[in-house]
Amino acid sequence: MRFCVIGCGRWGAQLARTLVERGHDVSIVDVKADAFERLGTGFPGERIVGSGLDRDVLVQAGVERASGLAAVTFSDEINVAVTRAAREVFHVPKVVARLYEPQKAHIYRRLGIETISTIDWGVHRIADLLAYSSLEVSVSIGHGGVDLVEVEIPRLLAGRTVSELTIPGEAHVVALSRAGRTFLPTEGTILDVGDRVHLVLVPASVGRLRRLLGID
Repeated sequence: MRFCVIGCGRWGAQLARTLVERGHDVSIVDVKADAFERLGTGFPGERIVGSGLDRDVLVQAGVERASGLAAVTFSDEINVAVTRAAREVFHVPKVVARLYEPQKAHIYRRLGIETISTIDWGVHRIADLLAYSSLEVSVSIGHGGVDLVEVEIPRLLAGRTVSELTIPGEAHVVALSRAGRTFLPTEGTILDVGDRVHLVLVPASVGRLRRLLGID
């Protein structure tokens, strides 16, 4: 797949390197040529000096055949303008804008633009680490609205069924890891000592889940 990254700050450089490591073709754009030094030596992607607001620069970066574009400059306004152009003019399937002011995120989501904010994500992640203790948060979905958590089954729940960990609309088991293998359980799957269950959870229900697990 081909991706365009607009902005070669710390975020952009790391994102570009990560995408390349995952086997994708990447072009990265920045107004300053020396910004590309953050990519390190041996970066195989295309470096383009210019503004992401310039149509010709986006075309040079391959936006017309891109599977996705991320705008991660230091300006919310530029990031949103670039992602809107990519989506509405070039019909890029997936666009993401970095925001420094997360309170604006709901406005951009109405325009079909996914956003990510370091502050917003970081606050939720710190809260997760402080509040969940033995519940390990794998990923937060929807800016912390739903979490995917992992927990080892305590001995007292051995012999019980997966259905007993379900809180309708609040917590659901989506996978189970046992003896090095992860699979999709049914509600009747019997839990065993050493099992690790993966649940999707509404953060407000963590207390109820902890009580079910006997780790309150």
